[in-house]
Amino acid sequence: MAYIRLKSFEEMDPEIQERARPILEKTGKLGEIFELLALDKDLYFATDAMVQNFLLKETRLPYATKERIALLVSQANQCTMCVDVHKNIAKMLGMSEEQVEETLRGIDAIETDEREKALLRLTLRAADKENYKTAQEEIDRVKAAGWSEEEILEAVRIAAYFNYINTLSNIFGLGK
Repeated sequence: MAYIRLKSFEEMDPEIQERARPILEKTGKLGEIFELLALDKDLYFATDAMVQNFLLKETRLPYATKERIALLVSQANQCTMCVDVHKNIAKMLGMSEEQVEETLRGIDAIETDEREKALLRLTLRAADKENYKTAQEEIDRVKAAGWSEEEILEAVRIAAYFNYINTLSNIFGLGK
């Protein structure tokens, strides 16, 4: 139960209801994160734009890589709600149960090439509180693994998004 009172669907702004209705009809419920975001219309739509553009839209990074970032960063931030949500989303986007579980065991357990592992390591570095210590050599290693600067930026922005959403979830006790 959240630490603050969340908005029910009926209490949400009509514009938010319009956006949330398909989710509610498809799944039968809105998650607590949607109910929290609905407390502030600007916050809701800003976050929705990030979700649409960073996670749902086809971009330079494959969906599996994006979901691995979601799972790894959420796990590092101890956001159990986000880990649980993204386990299901990862499966909906084509990852197997085994791929999800190996991701949750850590980067070295993931059955993928060293190229992807290099990018995933950088995203965990980006999500870390000491990310300000990142050195040029760390970016150069990821570029040397074959990632473009645009792909690296995309991966880091996804990690940053999960730091943001994990913080909201953790601070307000969502999923507890």
